[in-house]
Amino acid sequence: MQPQAHLQVMVNTIDYMMNPQEALDRPRWQWVGGKTIEVEHGFDNRLALELMRAGHDIVVRASSGTFGRGEIIWRNDEGVLCGATEPRTDGQVAVW
Repeated sequence: MQPQAHLQVMVNTIDYMMNPQEALDRPRWQWVGGKTIEVEHGFDNRLALELMRAGHDIVVRASSGTFGRGEIIWRNDEGVLCGATEPRTDGQVAVW
């Protein structure tokens, strides 16, 4: 799941211009093999239906334990730090 989660966080950040916390909070998907895609509760239902119409098997997981974990610390051009932590696990952002 690690590269899939990295991709999703980067897409959220670059394409959807989300801040670090928004990018981590967004419900994730996970390709697990064949045409099976697991999605977190809260995943965009419209998109899940489109994937089903395209022939994918969609499985909604009640637990988010397999969808990755992470923390982010950004430094902007002015040197200001902005951090976020994953809602799927316990964590804390600490910068100095």
